[in-house]
Amino acid sequence: MTDTLDCLFAEAKARFLDAHIGEAAFDARVLISGLLDLPATAFMTRGHEVMAPEDARRIRAAIARRAAHEPVHRILGQREFYGLTLGMCKDTLEPRPDSEMIVEGLIPFAREIVTAKGSCRIIDLGTGTGAICLALLSAVPEATGIGTDLAAGAVAMAQANAVRNKLDHRFATVESDWFDKIEGSFDIIVSNPPYIRTEVVASLAPEVRDHDPALALDGGEDGLDAYRIIAANAAGHLAKGGVVGVEIGYDQLQVVGHVFAENGFRIIDRISDLGGNDRAVVFSFDNECLKTGA
Repeated sequence: MTDTLDCLFAEAKARFLDAHIGEAAFDARVLISGLLDLPATAFMTRGHEVMAPEDARRIRAAIARRAAHEPVHRILGQREFYGLTLGMCKDTLEPRPDSEMIVEGLIPFAREIVTAKGSCRIIDLGTGTGAICLALLSAVPEATGIGTDLAAGAVAMAQANAVRNKLDHRFATVESDWFDKIEGSFDIIVSNPPYIRTEVVASLAPEVRDHDPALALDGGEDGLDAYRIIAANAAGHLAKGGVVGVEIGYDQLQVVGHVFAENGFRIIDRISDLGGNDRAVVFSFDNECLKTGA
């Protein structure tokens, strides 16, 4: 049988359906078009074209990987995020579209700070690919940022992504366990920390459980370990008038809010994801609140 684009697309859909992959047609289209670097219109109009044998072999190898529940963008090695193209590695989470919401939510704060001070200094704790910080830098030209991560591979990938997107002149990386190796103060402290309860990690979809790093998923017994560390140390690194923004699980607004309130912070904004669920929360530091225990 001749390996046309349409035939390989049909083959991929069938394999993915057999593997109980919900969006079989969508994943097949994204995977094959990504491998061939084809825009959507070309994918639709060139279906009759016969693939070169090496391209057909490459596509079938990728189909087998997706059928084994490896995520499409892991196979492609990159993903678009807030207009940026970001590479990934085993030490980084795959950037999700829902994480673009915290970027959208923090941009107005960053711009207000720039208006007041002329600049905005950002730190992204557990930066992974660098997605959140780099997206903020791309939207706010006056801002500078630091991305920290405990995983050396993530630090290297974040820096490579900064170079790839021509943001490296405003972005630096530090291999650090949260604030351990960090000095100075920042106008925005942001993080998408691990927040899944340890007992739940094993039940996650294989695309997440088997391919996202455990270090970026497991938030401890109650899912709050990272929030406690960030909340306990953020005030010492937060510039006057600065904010802290963290992503949260859909049901964690109250408990994460309480952790930060115990450390003198108050909620000033809530950010929803694409499904309308709580996705992130923004805090300011209120020293009087800490003194009174309010």
